[in-house]
Amino acid sequence: MKKRVGRAKAAGAVAILLGSVLPAAAQPAPKPAAAPVPLGALAPANLAKPRPKPAFDITGTWLHGGGANNGFRFSPPAGFKLTPESQVQYDAAQAAAKQGKVYRDDIGQCWPAGLPVIMTRVWAIAMVQRPTAIYMISGFMNSVRIIYLDGRPHTDPDVVIPSFNGESIGRWEGDSLVVDTTGFVNDHHWIDNGIPVTDALHIVERMKLIDNGANLQIETTASDPKSWVGEWSWTKRWRRVDDTDITEASCLPDLNEHMLSTKGNANVR
Repeated sequence: MKKRVGRAKAAGAVAILLGSVLPAAAQPAPKPAAAPVPLGALAPANLAKPRPKPAFDITGTWLHGGGANNGFRFSPPAGFKLTPESQVQYDAAQAAAKQGKVYRDDIGQCWPAGLPVIMTRVWAIAMVQRPTAIYMISGFMNSVRIIYLDGRPHTDPDVVIPSFNGESIGRWEGDSLVVDTTGFVNDHHWIDNGIPVTDALHIVERMKLIDNGANLQIETTASDPKSWVGEWSWTKRWRRVDDTDITEASCLPDLNEHMLSTKGNANVR
């Protein structure tokens, strides 16, 4: 028994000695520390993290107000310039309008409106603010938009899942919430009649409450180098509607058959 113990000690001493003289490449590499698992926006541990107090709470139901200098369209500015690919579609839309037709009315065919158009549809939007995210549910097709406030970065463009409302990341700056949105789909998505947006669309919004919280103002700047040149900007306002709730809503093509824009001979595709 003593011989076995002695041999074990001797073997251990040899191993230690060899380990001290082996080159670094021969040493077993230490295991990298496991990356922390990102927390979901509604994870209790994420909600409980200390954060600066937000400038405002947007929770409520909001409706695009309309009125002077507050149209629902995100039309291009005077003197705008489109890319050649986008110009072809814009010209086709203009030609269709002269014939009393519509051009590729995807919304009428139940495709999502997508950002920024979803924000100014004639249906109200319910907004629920939590410390880590703002959840927006539109009365139009119950379209969902999420603005993350928990400090996460944008998802890597190589792995992001494109969507019609994109991936919105918000940060507080003074009395405003600045929202940066990317990660859009590359088809069936329009910013105005005949002007498509692509997966290169980048939208920055500056949101703030005005009129003692009765109205919401959003300054929107959008760029899409695959569709137009430069940046386009708009400022629009929403009013709080406390007597309104969002209910379940679905877009069903067969229910839209009475609309001119959905009929085959009125919709230029």
